[in-house]
Amino acid sequence: MDIKEKFGQRLRVLRKDKGLSQEELAEKSGLNRPYISAIEQGKRNVSLEVMEKLAEAMSLNIKSLIDF
Repeated sequence: MDIKEKFGQRLRVLRKDKGLSQEELAEKSGLNRPYISAIEQGKRNVSLEVMEKLAEAMSLNIKSLIDF
Protein backbone atom coordinates (compact mmCIF):
# COMPACT_ATOMS: atom_id res chain seq x y z
CA MET A 1 0.00 0.00 0.00
CA ASP A 2 1.45 3.37 -0.97
CA ILE A 3 1.20 6.63 0.96
CA LYS A 4 -1.71 7.94 -1.14
CA GLU A 5 -3.73 4.84 -0.28
CA LYS A 6 -2.82 5.12 3.42
CA PHE A 7 -3.83 8.78 3.46
CA GLY A 8 -7.08 7.98 1.67
CA GLN A 9 -7.98 5.25 4.15
CA ARG A 10 -7.15 7.54 7.06
CA LEU A 11 -9.30 10.32 5.60
CA ARG A 12 -12.23 7.93 5.12
CA VAL A 13 -12.00 6.71 8.74
CA LEU A 14 -11.83 10.25 10.14
CA ARG A 15 -14.68 11.46 7.90
CA LYS A 16 -16.92 8.59 8.99
CA ASP A 17 -15.94 9.11 12.65
CA LYS A 18 -17.18 12.70 12.28
CA GLY A 19 -20.43 11.43 10.75
CA LEU A 20 -19.83 13.21 7.46
CA SER A 21 -20.68 12.06 3.96
CA GLN A 22 -18.25 12.80 1.15
CA GLU A 23 -20.69 15.47 -0.04
CA GLU A 24 -20.77 17.14 3.39
CA LEU A 25 -16.98 17.08 3.67
CA ALA A 26 -16.70 18.52 0.18
CA GLU A 27 -19.05 21.37 1.07
CA LYS A 28 -17.27 22.15 4.36
CA SER A 29 -13.81 22.04 2.78
CA GLY A 30 -14.58 23.90 -0.45
CA LEU A 31 -13.55 20.88 -2.51
CA ASN A 32 -15.78 18.75 -4.73
CA ARG A 33 -17.15 15.28 -3.97
CA PRO A 34 -15.41 13.47 -6.85
CA TYR A 35 -12.09 14.89 -5.63
CA ILE A 36 -12.78 13.67 -2.07
CA SER A 37 -13.67 10.25 -3.48
CA ALA A 38 -10.46 10.11 -5.52
CA ILE A 39 -8.40 11.02 -2.44
CA GLU A 40 -10.07 8.27 -0.41
CA GLN A 41 -9.37 5.78 -3.20
CA GLY A 42 -5.67 6.71 -3.15
CA LYS A 43 -5.82 8.15 -6.66
CA ARG A 44 -4.84 11.74 -5.85
CA ASN A 45 -1.66 13.27 -4.53
CA VAL A 46 -2.80 15.75 -1.88
CA SER A 47 -1.11 19.11 -1.33
CA LEU A 48 -0.55 20.69 2.06
CA GLU A 49 -3.20 23.27 1.19
CA VAL A 50 -5.77 20.52 0.59
CA MET A 51 -4.74 18.76 3.80
CA GLU A 52 -5.32 22.01 5.68
CA LYS A 53 -8.80 22.43 4.14
CA LEU A 54 -9.74 18.85 5.00
CA ALA A 55 -8.43 19.12 8.56
CA GLU A 56 -10.21 22.43 9.19
CA ALA A 57 -13.47 21.08 7.74
CA MET A 58 -13.35 18.23 10.29
CA SER A 59 -12.04 20.40 13.17
CA LEU A 60 -8.79 18.45 13.27
CA ASN A 61 -5.11 19.30 12.91
CA ILE A 62 -3.11 18.17 9.90
CA LYS A 63 -1.06 15.80 12.04
CA SER A 64 -4.15 13.71 12.75
CA LEU A 65 -4.64 13.22 9.00
CA ILE A 66 -1.20 11.69 8.56
CA ASP A 67 -1.08 9.71 11.80
CA PHE A 68 -1.43 6.32 10.09
